[in-house]
Amino acid sequence: MIRRLTLIVAGLLAVAPASAQAPVRIGLSAPLTGPDAAFGQGLRQGAEQAVIDLNRAAGGRPRWVLVPADDAGEGRQAVAVARKFAADGVRLVVGPFESGAVASAAPVYEDAGTVSVTSAATYAPLTGRGLWNLFRLSPSDAQQGQAAGAYLARAFAGRRIGILNDRSTFGRGLAEAVAARLKEAGTPEVLFDGFARGTRDLSELVARLKAARIDAVYFGGLAPEAAILLHAMRDAGLAATLVASDGILDPGFATAAGALGEGTVMTLSPDPPRLPEVRGVRSSARSSEADSVASGAYAAVQILAEAVERARAADPKTGRIADGRSVADALRAGPMRTLLGPVGFDARGDRTGSPIVLRIWRRSPDGRLDYAGNEVAAP
Repeated sequence: MIRRLTLIVAGLLAVAPASAQAPVRIGLSAPLTGPDAAFGQGLRQGAEQAVIDLNRAAGGRPRWVLVPADDAGEGRQAVAVARKFAADGVRLVVGPFESGAVASAAPVYEDAGTVSVTSAATYAPLTGRGLWNLFRLSPSDAQQGQAAGAYLARAFAGRRIGILNDRSTFGRGLAEAVAARLKEAGTPEVLFDGFARGTRDLSELVARLKAARIDAVYFGGLAPEAAILLHAMRDAGLAATLVASDGILDPGFATAAGALGEGTVMTLSPDPPRLPEVRGVRSSARSSEADSVASGAYAAVQILAEAVERARAADPKTGRIADGRSVADALRAGPMRTLLGPVGFDARGDRTGSPIVLRIWRRSPDGRLDYAGNEVAAP
């Protein structure tokens, strides 16, 4: 694996001009403080290692430099970071991480001619705004909803499906994507409804599900409400299968749902690969949150570096990117080799063929509820 990654990185630089260049700066907008700081540290570790590996493959010359900045996962601070990058001439950016921060900072990056690659933001409309400079590595909420809808259409063909959501933009977007896919398959849902986050009494809604003889329920929302819904369904004697997105990917789901969570199906991205080991350096300990995002940040740096090489847009005198649009065109030109495998983007900036897997929550021999390794068998 290490040798293969070394060859990949070396290949990215094989087409670089022979003349010396000032280092190209790549900005990182990440939540280095605040509630998502554990993710931010993973993003920084992944991006930093990618830059180290790129420079090592170039013979040790500092061809690339990472410029990290803390946006705290907050829109206003993400805008401030974007303005600072624009003023400093940083025209390539990894991040932001959160959808809200991406939405706030995107106009600043567009005006500055800055190309940004976010590794995690999933809010579907982000790439539907006609922005030429925004790219996303993770599957969008709409793509997850489409995958869940396809699964439901196959696994519950000829049976009765209900769709619920938590009335948030996130939850309703997922639910509507599922409904659209079911309609395409000729098996529309028999009930579509929602309830607000924090609702504790779902007896009336569950009674309607039971009266409709629902066999499967898709829920667009987060872990706390998914657990409440499960308890209400089972208390009412409704054995319908619950299907959700990675919105329930939270240790709190296993705790709150308990044994009732067994059999719940979830869509999510494949398990991320670990970062390649650095020769002669002991790997630093990382949290599970950091590990889950580090490889995405590593791949985002790889992608930007290869796009620059493809476009040959680096200004050798300043290290700045002369034309962000040529870099964006290179990103859309075809798949690029990364730690995540081949990555390409469509005209909107979404990853083409974005991989989504289905996992089922099961109780392990020690009684814990877990989804790791529990692939859903094809119906």
